[in-house]
Amino acid sequence: MEEMFGITNWLEQVNDEDVNFVGSVFKLLLSMVLGAMVGLERRHKGQIAGMRTFALISMGATLAMLVSIYIPQEYLGLKNGDPGRIAAQVISGIGFLGAGAIIQMKGSVRGLTTAAGMWMTASIGLAVGAGMYWVAVIAGVLIILVLTLLELCEKHLFKGKEQKIVRLKVGYIVKDASPFRRFFANYQVHISDEYFRYDYTQGTTTINFMVRSKDKTDFIALFDEIHATGNVLSLTLTNEVNN
Repeated sequence: MEEMFGITNWLEQVNDEDVNFVGSVFKLLLSMVLGAMVGLERRHKGQIAGMRTFALISMGATLAMLVSIYIPQEYLGLKNGDPGRIAAQVISGIGFLGAGAIIQMKGSVRGLTTAAGMWMTASIGLAVGAGMYWVAVIAGVLIILVLTLLELCEKHLFKGKEQKIVRLKVGYIVKDASPFRRFFANYQVHISDEYFRYDYTQGTTTINFMVRSKDKTDFIALFDEIHATGNVLSLTLTNEVNN
């Protein structure tokens, strides 16, 4: 009976709308686990932000929600206060973290999905802090499904349609890229856009070609033909977006 009473008392504290020690510890632990789950998937994909980062984001959001509830609860003058004011700033603050997770380098973008995952993880932390346990758990499971299953669906549906970047650097100033465009056309590589960067000090030109092609496109043969034109300093192929 005492054991049953202890479990009942524990459940009551966990589900209590007011902030208490047992309930707060449980919420922090739950948010840590849910955040770490998302971080594990991101780390598995080679992203810098991993289990620790996502766990801290989720726990921080939960703590902010707990403080938002605790202040009106404990201070009589704030009984009519808005418990969502502090928690609302979490979403704004996550924007700075998300911006740090996004890396743009010479036309290539990385970290968009990780930034979105941070925002969603913070929302899960807020839900846990508000006592919406099942909503938070279901949301955590859905995030994992989105990051794994939908990625497989995207690869299947858009196979061969991903945009890539061909970065060409030559040792002279290029005024017209038409000769290079003909090489791409010969291999049925569609150029959707191109960007030029001139270095008059070194006398070089860097051209970023945004291209789409079939999976079986022989880029090695294409690059060999471009190299044969002479004075090619570098030639690389990268994905436009890496999540």
